[in-house]
Amino acid sequence: MIFRDQEHEKTKQDLLKKKLLCSSTAKSYNSSSSSQSINIPDEFRCPISLDLIKDPVIVASGHTYDRNSIAQWIDSGHHTCPKSGQRLIHMALIPNYALKSLMEQWSQENDVPLDETQVSFLSCIERNDSKRGGHVVEKAAVDHISAVKAAADAIKMTAEFLVGKLATGSHEIQRQAAYELRLLAKTSMDNRRIITEAGAIPFLVMLLSSNDPRIQENAVTALLNLSIFNNNKVLIMAAGAIDNVINVLESGKTMEARENAAAAIFSLSMIDDCKVEIGARPRAIPALVGLLREGSPAGKKDAATAIINLAVYNANKLAIVAAGAIPLLIDLLMDEKAAITDDALAVLASLLGCSEGVEEIRKSKILVPILIDLLRFGSPKGKENSITLLLGLCKDGGEEVAKRLLINPRSIPCLHGLATDGSLKARRKADALLRLLNRSCFQSHSQIRL
Repeated sequence: MIFRDQEHEKTKQDLLKKKLLCSSTAKSYNSSSSSQSINIPDEFRCPISLDLIKDPVIVASGHTYDRNSIAQWIDSGHHTCPKSGQRLIHMALIPNYALKSLMEQWSQENDVPLDETQVSFLSCIERNDSKRGGHVVEKAAVDHISAVKAAADAIKMTAEFLVGKLATGSHEIQRQAAYELRLLAKTSMDNRRIITEAGAIPFLVMLLSSNDPRIQENAVTALLNLSIFNNNKVLIMAAGAIDNVINVLESGKTMEARENAAAAIFSLSMIDDCKVEIGARPRAIPALVGLLREGSPAGKKDAATAIINLAVYNANKLAIVAAGAIPLLIDLLMDEKAAITDDALAVLASLLGCSEGVEEIRKSKILVPILIDLLRFGSPKGKENSITLLLGLCKDGGEEVAKRLLINPRSIPCLHGLATDGSLKARRKADALLRLLNRSCFQSHSQIRL
């Protein structure tokens, strides 16, 4: 924790929590029996009242409460988190849209109204409009716009406050501020824009070099979340982030930081110019291949998707081959724990556009049987990439691969099955490969007769 409270402050907190709990319990007892009979998940209960949260908000500590309960707590003069005892570095209450969405889904599935004393904003407008004309609609719309503006102003104030702490705070405060920005940037596109306008990006880039594992992890994840907003991608690159992100990818203090750095590279490389700039860094692609080898299943997937994006730019294909990706990708096709078969196939298929890639893939003695199995049991996308690989390997000097296909008793039935039942793309390529194999077989017989 950044701040520790004195023992008498904790006693006051406990007394107020008990008071709020008693008040809430009385309300809950008088509410409809339907909500009492439902087993409410713990994560949907307010830590103060222990009742179903109706309006979830996040405080500066990262904990979520019902707005009314935490507002009473703060209005009573407390500046600490009731659950952790941590001093709150700001008093803003940020809507927890993710939890609200989960609760709405749960309420629909269990037929439990989230707030029995209110109806939805839309239904209220419709009913009042039918009784009293359009004036209520106009007033409700104005009230809604005012509420949205007030929320945006609060987020702006919060973002500016947190950026100030990034710039001037101690390590502990920087760690907490980076964590708060990480959460805030995860919520919405508006938040990502507001945080960037508050000047967060240069300070987050600087914190990527921190020796504190949590500061580094929070900073790279915050940048990842900010990069989802397209305008921010260019600003992050312009701030010189990419070299620091590669450093984290290569030797980050935690595996989560490395994996989120790979995800950040994937997000940034959605822009064509960024593909070129990232690929031009000599350590970028080898670092992604390293994570492909060492990461968790989620990390391997992040690395593979980033490589797929970079491989769109032809000059990066050679770097991917040179980094030793192909043997690793072929091994991953058989790794059920990694669970990235489709991604590995997509990378291999993309490398067919590079002569060095084709040559390296053809060296594998185990790939053809694997691809034949994937033609039978793979996903629709996996089947498409498998047939793309087989066709590309058999073309233009691929007689050896064609022979391996012809001597495998399962290959022709699999190709016929795909030509009949596959997707349009898969059927077209299966037909083309069958014709190519037919010509190869005819030529072989002609040579034997000669």
